[in-house]
Amino acid sequence: MLHVTITVVPVCGPSPLRDHIAASRESGELVDFAVVQVRSRDVAGDGDGTGRGGGDEGGSQESGGHDRGSDAARGAVTDPGAAELEPLLPAGVGGLLASHGASGAAGEVTEAPADLGGGVVRVLLLGTGDGSAAALRRAGAVLGRRLAGGRTAAATLPADVSADAVEAFTEGVLLGSYKYAFAAGGPADPAGAVRLLAPAPADQAAVSAAVARAAVVAGAVAYARDLSNTPAIRKSPQWLADQATGLAQRCGLQVRVLGGDELAAAGFGGIVAVGSGSSHPPRLIELRYEPAAWETHAVLVGKGITFDSGGLSLKPSDGMKLMKTDMAGGAAVMAAISALAGLGARVKVTGLVAAAENMPSGSALRPGDVITHFGGRTVEVRNTDAEGRLVLADALAYADLTLDPDVIVDIATLTGAARSALGTQLGAMFTDDDELAGALISAGEASGERLWRLPLADDYRDLIESEIADLVNIPTRRHGRPGAIAAALFLREFSGKRRWAHLDIAGPARSAADDGETTKGGTGFGTRVLLAWLAGL
Repeated sequence: MLHVTITVVPVCGPSPLRDHIAASRESGELVDFAVVQVRSRDVAGDGDGTGRGGGDEGGSQESGGHDRGSDAARGAVTDPGAAELEPLLPAGVGGLLASHGASGAAGEVTEAPADLGGGVVRVLLLGTGDGSAAALRRAGAVLGRRLAGGRTAAATLPADVSADAVEAFTEGVLLGSYKYAFAAGGPADPAGAVRLLAPAPADQAAVSAAVARAAVVAGAVAYARDLSNTPAIRKSPQWLADQATGLAQRCGLQVRVLGGDELAAAGFGGIVAVGSGSSHPPRLIELRYEPAAWETHAVLVGKGITFDSGGLSLKPSDGMKLMKTDMAGGAAVMAAISALAGLGARVKVTGLVAAAENMPSGSALRPGDVITHFGGRTVEVRNTDAEGRLVLADALAYADLTLDPDVIVDIATLTGAARSALGTQLGAMFTDDDELAGALISAGEASGERLWRLPLADDYRDLIESEIADLVNIPTRRHGRPGAIAAALFLREFSGKRRWAHLDIAGPARSAADDGETTKGGTGFGTRVLLAWLAGL
């Protein structure tokens, strides 16, 4: 859940920070931090614009190759609003920045105490790098982490601030404040608060609307993170279906859940086979958002493996430790569809989550089995740990044959090959549709969840051919090990020649540490890029 709230406070006059903090103290409200933005003068000296060269949250930072002293300070440019702090800080703002070798890198913090009226607060000179959306999110996340324990900050906004900049900064603050709370119903950590002091020239309505949009998006990402971070002992396919039912009630969505017997009777052979080794039966979750006037119907398909042991093709123990997050694709689908009404989306969206638990037992799917998917296509199973594509295949075929969508996008933590190729910062994208590829890449750049297009190379089509079935679920090594490509080619077989894209998020769906707006554990990756893409349909 998110642990910070954000409000917009109109201010005027030459001393907005001092006046606001003094007034707050008079009314009995404590403000812990006064925040002023600091930009990098020389963007080239700010590395890649993300601030990774600078420190994150300390009072004095190493600054990405900048020398300490006045040379570094000349690389940092404060907002004009910092002028009111000059007489209150030792050596003024410039001297403080110089003493810490500040460069203005995104997320860099230079801190000092000051009395801004009635008591001491901590002044944070917060680096925003080149002012890009990525830099503002990173800077906001640093502030959000400081406030998550129930502290309050007053932050000035530049007089020429844009709504997009406010949205990016707010999103970063909220996502940086995220914490997973395991103890349901237990005492909640106190929420922090940010008061954005919007100068009079700014469009107050636009700033408030930007904050509201960011809150909707960040709330959806937090929901996806909560689903992913929930331990598998609590997270059965039925639990995930129950979450979807509650979500539908809260968000005005339509919901349908197919259980074990219904799935078998309807011919969902992949979902049934993958879930056959578990005591928790599989489910197919269908959520639908349908606005009054829509022209495009998009279907989102998410992998919902609530725990992946590998089945009889058992994973090594180290490989299982993070497998509670193997339903991150399904979480992103549920989270994205939950936010559509709040964002006023005009596209009809159906979300499908193929949920199963992949476990070994006497009833489990075996290597060498042949299964029949929805629609009749047969697949030889050579490895039960390549189960995600089996459940996705059923959902894709169902979408094609029964829902008549204009476009389908599936999303899954599917292959280690995608992670090996692109690491943890980029999601892999596969599609034959150049227009769809361009739209998704643009959505990734705008949302901060970047995608990289990989080839659907027909040269490798023979890797998924079987001698005893239509397809095989794991490729041969005839052409090396293009695992991510082979998986995408397999899924394409079930998309019915519709406009379709496959997102493999095995890398960015999980994080080993807090980094910018990303938090340790399930990241909710996919939620923002899907929302940005759907907004353009």
